[in-house]
Amino acid sequence: MMERLARGQALAALGSAQKPAAGVPAYLRWVNRPLGGRVAVEAATLGATPNQLTAVSAALGAGGVLFIGLAPGPWAPVLGALLLLAGYVFDSADGQLSRIQRGGSPAGEWLDHVVDGVRAPLVHIAVAAHLFRAESPPGLIAVAVLFSVLVSAWFLSQLLAEKLLPKSTARPARGRPGFVDSLVKQPQDPSTTYVVIALLGLPVVFALLYPLLFLWHLLTFGASLSRKYRQLRSL
Repeated sequence: MMERLARGQALAALGSAQKPAAGVPAYLRWVNRPLGGRVAVEAATLGATPNQLTAVSAALGAGGVLFIGLAPGPWAPVLGALLLLAGYVFDSADGQLSRIQRGGSPAGEWLDHVVDGVRAPLVHIAVAAHLFRAESPPGLIAVAVLFSVLVSAWFLSQLLAEKLLPKSTARPARGRPGFVDSLVKQPQDPSTTYVVIALLGLPVVFALLYPLLFLWHLLTFGASLSRKYRQLRSL
């Protein structure tokens, strides 16, 4: 356990140590980070550690995956999506807590990335399991399997680019306001995936939205790969 902070101290520390918000997906920017900040402040007053919040995030994510993939009934995907959204809040809270406590460690950052890297593909594997149990069209099941591969590859490419590119490498400005960029990036935020997954109980709606979301991710990932490759080639 860490030293407990007064709520006022925690709030002051949180306000002075926030990440930039411009260009961050809308849900993450205006919903998830603020909720994560509240959790981080309460955790700081209890003397909790960032790793403990990471563990809660992992447990909630595991519960969500199990509900989606294995639980019967049309409400199982909804409950699973809610658990994933709750885990997403704690995933934001652990980093904010480390900044409040002016701590953090390579081990903690590593643990956080491991949880993220495992959860992202498991969500789509759970979707594939749900679709298989529901005897859905094989093409839709294949999309879920490919989605799991895509999010794993995207996660790995992001991590490697952060390690290999100089810290000063900046993404070219897009010429649009930050709030517009946040809206444009919203489909790539995990919250969008979770909301679509909650619609598994509506097969026709899900069969339309899920492949479209996969296609959006595929095209955006392709553009991201091309940009990062050009940046690395220029070094």
